[in-house]
Amino acid sequence: QVQLVESGGGSVEAGGSLRLSCAASGVTFSTAGVYCMGWFRQTPGKWREGVAIIDIIGRKRHADSVQGRFKISLDNAKNIMYLQMNSLKPDDTAMYYCAADPTQLCPQLLDRPTAANYWGQGTQVTVSS
Repeated sequence: QVQLVESGGGSVEAGGSLRLSCAASGVTFSTAGVYCMGWFRQTPGKWREGVAIIDIIGRKRHADSVQGRFKISLDNAKNIMYLQMNSLKPDDTAMYYCAADPTQLCPQLLDRPTAANYWGQGTQVTVSS
């Protein structure tokens, strides 16, 4: 059974940093298993949006809103995905979700924020001004 568990959320002031982690279990990172992982976020009353995605060979894509501030990475050996978030802004306040999917069309998953097969429970990030 696939399980994704996020951690690392919290409250910070604008300009601060956080690192989110997503521990994946019950998955195989391969072309026959999970190929793509990503971070998505959602605030009450708004659509879920893609933040960043990465595939198992390290190709990445970040949303324009976080480009240059956030960085996604994947430790295949440990089955952990990270999101380093720097220069945080109040607009980054949201529930952040980890997702995984077998699709090899990984870049497109960023634009389809509800399409992933597997989801974590989310971790809250709050940025104060």
